[in-house]
Amino acid sequence: MLKVQGYPVGGSGRKRATTIILFAAMLGLAGCAQMKALKSKMAGQSTSSPSAPTTDTVVEPASVEAPRESSLAAIVNGDLQQGHYATGEKALRQYLRQHPNDRSAQAMLRQLTGDPVQILGSPARTHVVQAGDSYSTLAARYLGDANLFLVLARYNGSTNPSVLRVGQTLRLPASVKGAASQEATAGGGSSDAPSGTEVAAPLAAAPVAEAPSVKAVRLQKESVTLLAQGQKTQALARLDEALNLDPKLKPVGTEATSLRTQLLASYHERAIVLYRDQQLDPAIALWDRVLAIDPSYEPAMIYRTRALELKQRLKQF
Repeated sequence: MLKVQGYPVGGSGRKRATTIILFAAMLGLAGCAQMKALKSKMAGQSTSSPSAPTTDTVVEPASVEAPRESSLAAIVNGDLQQGHYATGEKALRQYLRQHPNDRSAQAMLRQLTGDPVQILGSPARTHVVQAGDSYSTLAARYLGDANLFLVLARYNGSTNPSVLRVGQTLRLPASVKGAASQEATAGGGSSDAPSGTEVAAPLAAAPVAEAPSVKAVRLQKESVTLLAQGQKTQALARLDEALNLDPKLKPVGTEATSLRTQLLASYHERAIVLYRDQQLDPAIALWDRVLAIDPSYEPAMIYRTRALELKQRLKQF
């Protein structure tokens, strides 16, 4: 007879006992499986390398690129022309370390650091700024070199050579001969340029009694300079002055050619407006001007003929 915990069990009790035993066995097997899984997990953790203690992450400093060398044009147009004198001086000195024999850079540094009165001379005359004037064009006209815009700006106490107001009164050197030329050739005023290098060339004297053809060439050059500075309206006005003096003036370079094309187109458009308002004489005069500059300008030839025919018909009434 089967006994459970020391007590005899009958038939139905035997079945109940058997069920209990099987259930206990299943529980035991499940517990063994869980123990094995736990031991396996613990064994895996023990075999793996222990984690390092948490520390602050050390970031290596990023490599600093050496400052890129700027071109002289970038320094002049980006810094000096905009009045960033301190930045421009620093860039110029760095440029001269790389190009110690660059005379243009030496001259620009001297314009920036030298005494402008000592360079250009104390005697001065006044100039009232006109439309299209800039320090570059004035330097080209009165000092003989547009690149002398910086010393001329500083001569007038300007902190931004790119800014000039129409009607503003400027000081222009009465003469750039004598002391100013000696100062330029002797290299006085500033000893910032590298030793042993050549100094800037003497300043040129202001042009005197220009012939119309010579003045026209100069005005055309100034118009191109103004266009490069983004002053299109002033550039067209300056070229208009040049062609008034010399209608046969030949354009030099693609910029001058493009400006002339735009100027002729503006003449033609103005003449058409006058023609439609039956202001025939001024319209014909404009087309005459276009054809004096460019005899092959076909639209001007066609409309001028129409205007003359219309003028003749109107006379008959």
